[in-house]
Amino acid sequence: MRKLVYYVASTLDGFIAAPDGSFDFFPLMPEPDVLAHMVATYPQTFPTFAHAQVGIDRPEGRFDALVMGRGTYEPGLAMGVTSPYAHLRQYVFSRSLPPAAEPEVEIVSEDPVAFVRALKRQDGKDIWLAGGGQLAGHLLPEVDELIVKLNPIVAGSGIPLVTRDFDPRRFTLVEARPFDSGVVILRYARSEGGAGSDG
Repeated sequence: MRKLVYYVASTLDGFIAAPDGSFDFFPLMPEPDVLAHMVATYPQTFPTFAHAQVGIDRPEGRFDALVMGRGTYEPGLAMGVTSPYAHLRQYVFSRSLPPAAEPEVEIVSEDPVAFVRALKRQDGKDIWLAGGGQLAGHLLPEVDELIVKLNPIVAGSGIPLVTRDFDPRRFTLVEARPFDSGVVILRYARSEGGAGSDG
């Protein structure tokens, strides 16, 4: 079965965006050591328009689809980018956006959990959950892997990694990759059972 992978940048205090949804306090371009790792390991997570800039010829890897919320999709839309990841099948969860003109973008108004469960049963590669916090909160029970690009920044407030009622879910650390620039990429797998915490 396909895996749902939540791959996201975060501050040390667990925020993925400012209170207004902006994220320009994160570096516009990763430091060279982090960039090289991301290009080699997760090339599909770069927007299509950035491929030439970072030296990606063919963005092949573990994903062939992504899911995101309206708040993640709209900043690009405001700049006229209607298909930010044209190399992937894109599902945008929104009850207010009109249907997309691009064939690779689908606006989804139904329940995210039921939709993603059905998507995971279809043939294909893994599915990237790109954000934001509210969608991640809905889909947390379906997240099989959590990859956090932890930035050496303390924000104080903002949009959290997950917005959800108190419902502890345990993950197992699989890999921790520190970089000289201060970023640490943490990769977690969902623990068996997935819920609860033993401290």
